[in-house]
Amino acid sequence: MEDVKQLVANIKKGDLKPIYFLMGEEPYYIDKISDFIENNVLSEAEKGFNQMVFYGRDVSIDDIVSNTKRYPMMAERQVIIIKEAQDLSRTIEQLAKYLENPQLTTVLVVNYKYKKIDKRKALYKTINKVGVVYESKKLYENQVADWIRRVLSPKGYTISPKAAQMLIEFLGTNLSKINNELEKLQLVIPKDSQITPELIEENIGISKDYNNFELRKAIGERNMAKAFKIANYFSENPKDNPLVVTISLLFSFFSQLLHLHGLHDKSPRAVASSLKINPYFVSEYTTAARHYPMKKVSQVVGVLRDIDVKNKGVGANALPQGDLLKELLVKILY
Repeated sequence: MEDVKQLVANIKKGDLKPIYFLMGEEPYYIDKISDFIENNVLSEAEKGFNQMVFYGRDVSIDDIVSNTKRYPMMAERQVIIIKEAQDLSRTIEQLAKYLENPQLTTVLVVNYKYKKIDKRKALYKTINKVGVVYESKKLYENQVADWIRRVLSPKGYTISPKAAQMLIEFLGTNLSKINNELEKLQLVIPKDSQITPELIEENIGISKDYNNFELRKAIGERNMAKAFKIANYFSENPKDNPLVVTISLLFSFFSQLLHLHGLHDKSPRAVASSLKINPYFVSEYTTAARHYPMKKVSQVVGVLRDIDVKNKGVGANALPQGDLLKELLVKILY
């Protein structure tokens, strides 16, 4: 996030480069940077003749170069934005020749999502000499909660750890989707407020009581009644609670418990650091570790693999997801 802030600050100061090549697995910051340039570099009066947006599937490198070499009309510069440029992956290296002597009155923005160019080749090296290469890396799941807090803080909001975890569980690590939901919440929640599980349930529709986060907690506490209650809810709402997501989360949880059992220092700070989890959740892991010794954890990991295979149709005769989940819980909890 800091490198994005610096890049935007430089643009605001008028320190513009002939090319901004925005690439990587996480599209959120690619869109943010591109949209900022699109909305702020030229005035509304200048945009009509001097700002163009193309899509990779509709243009060739020759088309792009031809337009970049134009001179701006009644403005200091022109802006050319190539969206979905990953569709040009077979020919993108041809841009290197143009960038050996770029048109300095043109700002070329290339949105190259979900992919990266080869850093050993001429294009990457040439861009670095005359412009900016920004690589937007996908965040790991354990980094997303902190990202949510950093996004909300300047806007005057906080979020509880459980509420952040609910969003991550429901939306995954897709920052654009998470940001969209956060923006919806900010429309109905006053500033200086905390986003709670109750607010998320009320405004987004994610149940605060019946979700994978609560199922994991119930299993960790060996709370059979609560675990089967959640499983029944999942059985009645299979589209909103796919078993593959539940298995993935539980596999990660029990893998972390294996790691926890192997730690010499089991202080809360050491556990949070080693498992890369929010300190708020450390007690949940230490409670689970007491209920599941290392040998049992190893068995559970094997059970999760077996149920995952069955869920994919191998040797299960297409059993309903709800039945497989209940079979999983029986094998874990008994």
